Amino acid sequence: MSDKRFNPKHLHKLDSPEREKLLPKEEILAALNIQSTDTILDLGSGTGYFTIPLANKTNGTVYGLDVEKEMLLYLKDRFTSEDITNVELVEGKIENVPLQDQMVDKVVASMVLHEIEPLKAGLNEINRLLRKGGRCLVVEWVKKDATDGPPKNHRLDADILMKNIKENGFQNVEITYSSEEIYVVCFNK
Repeated sequence: MSDKRFNPKHLHKLDSPEREKLLPKEEILAALNIQSTDTILDLGSGTGYFTIPLANKTNGTVYGLDVEKEMLLYLKDRFTSEDITNVELVEGKIENVPLQDQMVDKVVASMVLHEIEPLKAGLNEINRLLRKGGRCLVVEWVKKDATDGPPKNHRLDADILMKNIKENGFQNVEITYSSEEIYVVCFNK
């Protein structure tokens, strides 16, 4: 496992009340303008923090991708117990997602792009997977020293991310700061 990857032994942190304060789901997901027919990919779905709310917003398929089998099993138990039927789990890396080209309308990449080396590989996959006009939402840690989250040297500088997104040909790139700790970038293909 990469030293930048989240350790599944700490999965309880992903659904904590502190995380909900830091990452208000409804407020953040509003930027995607989800439609009832959207097919959505949640990159690094983890425990389903965004996967479950996404599945409740669309009748389309929500793909939950994670490299850690343990996370996928946890997520499967969760959506099964909540009687959610439109989630499909995909085991794989963000740099090489085992889905067809232009298969999704929306992509969520929450707290995972800082783990990808090179960053361009992850953005190329997002570009490959999104349909024309599709939208992506990226949530990342502000690059600074903090007591929560990854160390500063693992975090992704917002300016570097924005530069790479624009160089990849994405359009309508917007950044907001949901707190002093978190930034959110939205863009279209």
